[in-house]
Amino acid sequence: MFCARFYVTLPEIYKKMTQEEKTNLEGRIVDVIKTVYDPEIPVDIWSLGMIYRIEVNDDYSVDIDMTFTAPNCPAADYILEDVRTKVESVEGITSATVNLVFEPEWDKSMMSEEARIELGFE
Repeated sequence: MFCARFYVTLPEIYKKMTQEEKTNLEGRIVDVIKTVYDPEIPVDIWSLGMIYRIEVNDDYSVDIDMTFTAPNCPAADYILEDVRTKVESVEGITSATVNLVFEPEWDKSMMSEEARIELGFE
């Protein structure tokens, strides 16, 4: 019987990240999150302040905590899936987990100044 052994070297991508690499990836993640919109609001979810946490792990997976402007958002599933797929499309990211949280409760003060102006709150 013949048995072959294969030795595989993990690509660079799976080696421990430096803080600079994490920061760079976080910036690219924010850039794609800024392309996600609630279909009912003409401002992206980043500017609305709906993203509470982005954590890039050493295995290049990403954990995101986000909320909605209202707990009964009719587009919730669409938005969560849009965030996940767009973050996973960032080169180097292996997977993304998007956690829906409601603490702290979202309010208008979480929006960027540009978002408040765009929506007529200032």
